[in-house]
Amino acid sequence: MAVIALHSAATGLSALSTSLDVTANNLANVNTEGFKASRANFQDLLYQEKAQPGVENANGDQRPTGLYVGLGVRVSGTQLDFAQGSAINTGRPLDVLIEGEGFLQVRVEDTLSQDGVAYTRAGGLTINADGELVLANDNGRRLEPPIALPENRTGVQILDDGSVYAMVEGELEFVDRIQLAVFVNPAGLRQLGENLFAPSPASGDPQSGDPIEGGRGRIRQGFLEGSNVDPVVELVSLIRTQRAFEMNSQSIRAADEVLQTVGRLRSL
Repeated sequence: MAVIALHSAATGLSALSTSLDVTANNLANVNTEGFKASRANFQDLLYQEKAQPGVENANGDQRPTGLYVGLGVRVSGTQLDFAQGSAINTGRPLDVLIEGEGFLQVRVEDTLSQDGVAYTRAGGLTINADGELVLANDNGRRLEPPIALPENRTGVQILDDGSVYAMVEGELEFVDRIQLAVFVNPAGLRQLGENLFAPSPASGDPQSGDPIEGGRGRIRQGFLEGSNVDPVVELVSLIRTQRAFEMNSQSIRAADEVLQTVGRLRSL
């Protein structure tokens, strides 16, 4: 019946609307430092089995194909793409780029993350009133473990291995070392906003340690990691979504016309 086509097309419109939301969010964050693009994955729904393949008839011949009618589609999930973003040369001594799979660790509220620590690829840092290294955003999240610079510093140097040195009275003084974390399945991280991620059972526990070791990557001072959103890919995806939306709308219109025809049969 056309009712099945009507409901199947409706599920298509709903799924494509979600895909459009994901694409729009990617494009909106094309200039967001450390942003990772997402992709909507689809899966088909249940099927009505009207005839099984392989069933024998009276002559012993087997039916070569079955007869199945699908009931639509849904979004099965959004998948993060953690490909490295482009390097942006800022020249600022407190901007850091991670060349590898590691994440910076920052302190957040316990309500956001179970252990009070979140993870980010955005390496724009600054200094708060206590001299601590924090994220240069509206909340100023502190690095974890905290790194406090001396008040009488005249410069800051950050090495590839995460070692932080402060220039004090003309000499470099070791302060601390930035720690990075990696995950077995980073695509399973929870997205919190603010370019922050939180662990989940799917991502596995964070494996924290010094940069360079354990595949965590190197730290480059004076650079930032740009968004890994490819505008061309997203625009093509946007066009495909629009066309698919139009085709599902046509399916609804066709099903409606069939139902109108069936309704008119009663008056004949």
